[in-house]
Amino acid sequence: MVFEDNKVRNRHMQARQLLGRARRLMLYARNKELAPYHISSNQAFLLFVLYYHSHNNPDHRITLAELSQQTDREKNTISLQMTTMEKDGLVKKIREVPKSNQLSFELTEKGLDAFHKSKDWKTDKAIMSALSKEEIEMFMALLKKIIKK
Repeated sequence: MVFEDNKVRNRHMQARQLLGRARRLMLYARNKELAPYHISSNQAFLLFVLYYHSHNNPDHRITLAELSQQTDREKNTISLQMTTMEKDGLVKKIREVPKSNQLSFELTEKGLDAFHKSKDWKTDKAIMSALSKEEIEMFMALLKKIIKK
């Protein structure tokens, strides 16, 4: 690690580097787990959100604004990802009013199948198994504290 030696005593940079390294490790492992299904970790996450939204709200399709809010991502980022997922046959994009920009989304059969294949999050569970339940709770509390700042 770049900041491990005694010459660099910036604990903030060390913490940032460790957090980034853990994130990259988890993303790499998750993408490797998902490779056989031809979806990325971002796509699997969106499939997860779409599935649970439709499960909890069967009479309401999720909108772009709701997806953005629920995933804590920008609308334009979600829009691009959903366009790619529509081209891949994972989701169906629906214009609520013709020629409007009011979009909603639903899973296709292919998207539902991909969700079921990817829903176990085996690599995340394996990585997090290095921590006890109490350590996970503490870790989550610390991350929430950082996010609130």
